[in-house]
Amino acid sequence: MNNKDYYKILGINCTASDSEIKKAYRRLAKKYHPDVSKEVNAEARFKEVNEAYEVLSHKEKRAEYDAFGSASRAYQSAGDSRSRQTGDTGFGSFSNFGSSGYSNIFDDLFGNGFAGGFNQQGKPKPQNQNATIHVDLEDVFHGSRQSIRLPNGSHVQVKIPAGIESGKKIRLAGKGINGGDLLLKVKINPHKQFKLDGKDILIQVPITPWEATLGTDLTVPTLAGSVKLKIPANTQSGKKMRLKGRGLKGNPPGHQYIIIHIHTPPANTDDEVNAYKMMKNTFSSWNPRDDNYS
Repeated sequence: MNNKDYYKILGINCTASDSEIKKAYRRLAKKYHPDVSKEVNAEARFKEVNEAYEVLSHKEKRAEYDAFGSASRAYQSAGDSRSRQTGDTGFGSFSNFGSSGYSNIFDDLFGNGFAGGFNQQGKPKPQNQNATIHVDLEDVFHGSRQSIRLPNGSHVQVKIPAGIESGKKIRLAGKGINGGDLLLKVKINPHKQFKLDGKDILIQVPITPWEATLGTDLTVPTLAGSVKLKIPANTQSGKKMRLKGRGLKGNPPGHQYIIIHIHTPPANTDDEVNAYKMMKNTFSSWNPRDDNYS
């Protein structure tokens, strides 16, 4: 038999008003939310707080609880059935999510999770909910599925469409507050090699002065695998070379741009210094600033 004192769990007395119940719930739910709380018993306390609020925030359930106590089969049956069918905790989801092993989509803790009010029956109104989901560039290039955990403990699979751009939103119908929609704003994480510009992918490739002057064949990375690229003779630093259709998918698709950057080797030995002196004498009539300042 369940003999929990829901008023004690929320830290209120039995004459508490609806607003006092709601205020106590907000405070404790924030304190014990498993994704942010450092309390050792956070998950268990979080479940107790939601269970208490499920009863005390509902006019009819609270009246029955006050009359018969927490062992009442009627409210237990109704609450358990509702929880199994919807995964609801009584007031709905929070405005952020995340846990170890799942996508971290923290956005604005409790920023919009309690603003929707109640309908005429005293039940919380459905609200659309906004959050941010952080994804890697590879996930966006190939398309992927990610698992996220909702505050009620349930998991949901989110499809990341191939080619979706940063800032776009993914709608999960019915996964927001009290049956509203969950709107996930996509944020693409910075990549160690590539830079994203809309649907185009940029990468800077370093080459030596002799490769730039004489021309060479290079192997360059793309998100779909490495490709061979011919660097023509007399290539200048800053030159952009396009790999058509190698950007994000779309209609039309993006491209990948190779940005050439010429690296000059240091001269640390006499032979290396003499090599530069020889170049200076050989190209004594050429000055790269002539075109810029003449």
